[in-house]
Amino acid sequence: MPEYNIQMVDLKSQYDKIKDQVDEAILSVIDSTAFIKGPEVTEFKRELQEYLSVKHVIPCGNGTDALQIALMALGLKPGDEVITADFTFAATVEVIGLLNLTPVFVDVDRDTFNINVEALEKAITSKTKAIIPVHLFGQCANMEAVMAIAKTHNLFVVEDTAQAIGADYSFSNGDVKKAGTIGNIGTTSFFPSKNLGCYGDGGALFTNDDELGKRLAAIVNHGMYQRYYHDEIGVNSRLDSIQAAILRIKLPHLDNYSASRKKAAEYYNNAFAGIDQIETPVTDQQSTHVFHQYTLKLKGVDRNKLQEYLKERGIPSMIYYPVPLHQQKAYVRPEFKDEDYPVTMELCGSVISLPMHTELDEKQLKYITESVKEFFK
Repeated sequence: MPEYNIQMVDLKSQYDKIKDQVDEAILSVIDSTAFIKGPEVTEFKRELQEYLSVKHVIPCGNGTDALQIALMALGLKPGDEVITADFTFAATVEVIGLLNLTPVFVDVDRDTFNINVEALEKAITSKTKAIIPVHLFGQCANMEAVMAIAKTHNLFVVEDTAQAIGADYSFSNGDVKKAGTIGNIGTTSFFPSKNLGCYGDGGALFTNDDELGKRLAAIVNHGMYQRYYHDEIGVNSRLDSIQAAILRIKLPHLDNYSASRKKAAEYYNNAFAGIDQIETPVTDQQSTHVFHQYTLKLKGVDRNKLQEYLKERGIPSMIYYPVPLHQQKAYVRPEFKDEDYPVTMELCGSVISLPMHTELDEKQLKYITESVKEFFK
């Protein structure tokens, strides 16, 4: 067993490096008593807009709320179909069901884990109104193709960038945009384990559309454009000032955090090269990868035995995700058949994610990789 404590996500070590700034920021908010819609929220909104080069950032309570609010702002009607990937966390489809919309799942690309654009186009019907591409594990979906499909069929695009904030997407014409700023609306989560995480719950929406920006800002605050005048059906979903203050401290570090994750991923990749039973993550040419997760595909391996082997050696690992959305009890429908999702079914049975965070050092990485390689000897 190693002398150091390996974490799946080491928030404590990250906090220790910015402790003085964070503590001061939190105490400043408490001293001001501006806990809701305070100046820290206003400043974080402005700073994130600048970082993303987007016209409007609308902070909210969490990433799931962000997805729900985005769909509410688009004026969709019960029964309208929303297409998303079958291989992702349930929050993406949860909000579709909550709004009485109809989820339509499509298979994903085997290399990038992101929505398969051919399957996406085949799934479009006269009832389709929106697409939610999920930028899974840290890199963007094929947004050039997604946007072209959306334009052809007059569909809205809501980007779920909870796992890929800070990633860059390059279009074939040379344009480069940040994840979440390409579709009609982008959404993200500031859950503590995210690449840009606060110390509680938090989220945000992004848009370059002025009218959508106004509507999103109203919906997050009880549907009010003017105080006590409720023109929209809204929700109560606000980023509190303490969380905004923490995010203001962490935002300037985001690119360095991404670089640290990439460096750790490169160490993993080099260490696992030549092991036939392992496929390391593939980075798409059009997107940078910020490695929210480092996810391997296993070939002919008993995943449970590997996971138990690592656990015995003090190495955590996770399965993202063991069950596809179309098999989840809450979303099962007769038309969803396993054979329509061959890649998703394969991934759910073969992926395993290793520790990935900003504080991984070479000693930890060496211990993790040598332990994995020992298993395959």
